[in-house]
Amino acid sequence: MSAGRVLGANLRARRDEQGISLSELARRSGIAKGTLSQLESGSGNPTIETVFSLSNALGVPVSALLNEAPTAELVVVRGAETGVLSGEAIDLRMLRRVEPAGGLFEIYTQDVRPDAVQHSDGHPGIEHHVVLSGRLRVTSQGRSEELGPGDYLAFRAAGPHEYAAVGGPVRSVLLLEYPPDAAPGGPGPHPLT
Repeated sequence: MSAGRVLGANLRARRDEQGISLSELARRSGIAKGTLSQLESGSGNPTIETVFSLSNALGVPVSALLNEAPTAELVVVRGAETGVLSGEAIDLRMLRRVEPAGGLFEIYTQDVRPDAVQHSDGHPGIEHHVVLSGRLRVTSQGRSEELGPGDYLAFRAAGPHEYAAVGGPVRSVLLLEYPPDAAPGGPGPHPLT
């Protein structure tokens, strides 16, 4: 199933589970009702900000909207076949949602474009970053760190934070670790905004 169709089906399912009308979701998310209708039908090209606004409005992790349930014991995800969520400076691809006992993790590849900064207002959980190529500057809690290939950084993501590529494009892996009360697919803390 295409990424747009997965998002549409999951958006409708989460909205139905919670008994929320399209108008109410539009009010909560700040996204036009027509745009929501288009997304639920599987068309449109949502941005990172749109998907995160929807996850916040519904109180579900991003993966509850973007992930298709695995159907086999061996799961292969081809990066070129995953949908891309684009923001001010980042192209994000969700590779997998992992639900070990009592936890929830989301695994993403992240391409950071130079000459722009990606801002986040903050969200529950811990972000783990591993830089694969390029130089990434991450600013959180008033502190900036510059990472190169093979470097790792983690931080509690509750406050505002931002990412910037330094001197050229960056390729990295982002692991979002949600707190135990982030019930898989159900109401709970909200991811990136």
